Amino acid sequence: MMFAKQLRAPVMQGEITCSVRIWQSPRVKVGGRYRLGPGAIHVTSIREIGFDGITPELARRSGFQGVIDLLKVAKHGAGHHVYLVEFEYRE
Repeated sequence: MMFAKQLRAPVMQGEITCSVRIWQSPRVKVGGRYRLGPGAIHVTSIREIGFDGITPELARRSGFQGVIDLLKVAKHGAGHHVYLVEFEYRE
């Protein structure tokens, strides 16, 4: 999983443990390990949610000030399915 530069440190410090992604289909899998810095993201769950599931609280949990900020970076390609990816960072 790729993260915007400003999110990488908070992810590695365990402050961010979820990410909202807008994809055509899932790009990660539960149990998957994805390099980030000296460690890796370990995906613990992924589920599809609706756009109405993107709340201000979820945006903050994902490292953004609000929903609009999150939506500016959540869309990857031509996707229209919204996924909530939960993870933990391990070195």
